[in-house]
Amino acid sequence: MIHYKTKEEIELIRKSALLLSAALAEVAKAMKPGMSTLEVDAVADQFIVENGATPSFKNYKGFPNACCISVNEAVVHGIPNKYVLKDGDIITVDVGVFMNGFHADSAYTFAIGNVAENVRRLMAATKASLYKGIEKAVVGNRIGDISYAIQEYTEKERGYGVVRELVGHGLGRHLHEDPQVPNYGKRGSGPVMKEGLVIAIEPMINLRTKDVEYLEDGWTVVTRDRSPSVHFEHTVAVGKGKPDILSSFTEIEKAEKNNPELNTNY
Repeated sequence: MIHYKTKEEIELIRKSALLLSAALAEVAKAMKPGMSTLEVDAVADQFIVENGATPSFKNYKGFPNACCISVNEAVVHGIPNKYVLKDGDIITVDVGVFMNGFHADSAYTFAIGNVAENVRRLMAATKASLYKGIEKAVVGNRIGDISYAIQEYTEKERGYGVVRELVGHGLGRHLHEDPQVPNYGKRGSGPVMKEGLVIAIEPMINLRTKDVEYLEDGWTVVTRDRSPSVHFEHTVAVGKGKPDILSSFTEIEKAEKNNPELNTNY
């Protein structure tokens, strides 16, 4: 069942989303080689709590941390641990924020130092595909229009692997709501989008194979061939004529560019 939001509820989700974006910007300021993924998680966790919100992921179905932190071949749901970031790594930080009764969800992939050119191209394509999908999030279109736009740009035009097992989703009072928003599919398929629908659009794109598997921790999803994977995500309200992106990458990108340890050449 799809839960449509009022304009007032969408504004509350926007507040959660912008706090989340600010938390990711703090991560972008702090990230450097020699830092553990647990330390990265602590930066976001502390910022969210100090600003009067709750990390949505913490204790969600037993997940232990505020952030899902997925390094290199990890696609999503990586558990922060003692792994120390090093030159050449790519790191996806996926965060949820719960505030004023509503959740927001966003993810950003960062590159540390000398990341291979083919991986940087994958980052650029995945980020661009997020906006290709968002363009379709307007009243009267169908969910499949988002899915098709992402798949066409990444898989059909560039030969990357689009993950099938994990998808975007509705969100609001619950972290995961209907409808599911796959990153692959047919134009004109799926539910018709109406005003008041809020969704997380989140392409998860692999350098080679689309196939994934779970690690023994029961959470971390990795590419089956251990090739790198990239993930970007926005919280979006479906609008009349144009989408309304509730989260923001502006401050994240600014912090990313100002951090000499991060590679923004993608």
